[in-house]
Amino acid sequence: MSIRFIARDLYRLQRDVEGLEAFLKTSSSKDKNHIENRLLQLRAERDHLRAVLEAKKERPPYRQPK
Repeated sequence: MSIRFIARDLYRLQRDVEGLEAFLKTSSSKDKNHIENRLLQLRAERDHLRAVLEAKKERPPYRQPK
């Protein structure tokens, strides 16, 4: 998967997490448990994609060990 697609998916997940966090603040108490579970899943997926993106980045050639 290219860096561009990973970055696009990461951006989408960040927006989803932010939207769900805002929705959680205004939701009723009976819906909070379901929303918090979904939020945990999205955060885990976001963190995983962030780690994948960091791993895909190449170090500049002048920073490579000789």
